[in-house]
Amino acid sequence: MKDSLRPGVSRVGRIQIDRDRTIGFMGEEGRVYATPRLVQDIEHTCRNLILEHADDGEDSVGIDVSIRHLAPTLPGMTAEITATVSAVEGRKVTFEIAAKDNLEPICAGTHSRFVVDKGKTLERLKAKAAKFAAAR
Repeated sequence: MKDSLRPGVSRVGRIQIDRDRTIGFMGEEGRVYATPRLVQDIEHTCRNLILEHADDGEDSVGIDVSIRHLAPTLPGMTAEITATVSAVEGRKVTFEIAAKDNLEPICAGTHSRFVVDKGKTLERLKAKAAKFAAAR
C-alpha cells in the first residue's frame, strides 16, 4: 500500500438507480434503492479508492459497515457516494461515508476494509476449502 493512502483522501462514486438496485416487496410503486445494494455500492467505492493506492498484488476486503439509510432514492435517480479515508492503521483503512441522491442526503456512516495480498489470500482460501471438503 502506497503512502498516498492517508486520511483526507476521498473518492466519489455515482450510481444510476436501476430496477436491479431496488426493493420489490412493496410493489412497483414502492420501488426504492435497496439498503443491501447501497452497502455493495459503498464497498465498491471504497475498494476502488484503495486500488488507486495499492501495490501490485494487493486488494482489499470489507471488515465493517455501519450506516444509516436516511431517505429513499427512486429508480432513475443518481446516488452519489463520497468515501473519505478517516484512518489508516497498518493494513486497516476506515472511511467516513456520505451519500446523496438528486434531492437530499440518503446515507451516512463508516466502512472499514483490510488490505490483503491476493496470492496469500487465495492460498488461505484453498486451504480452508480443502479442510471443508475433508470434513464432509
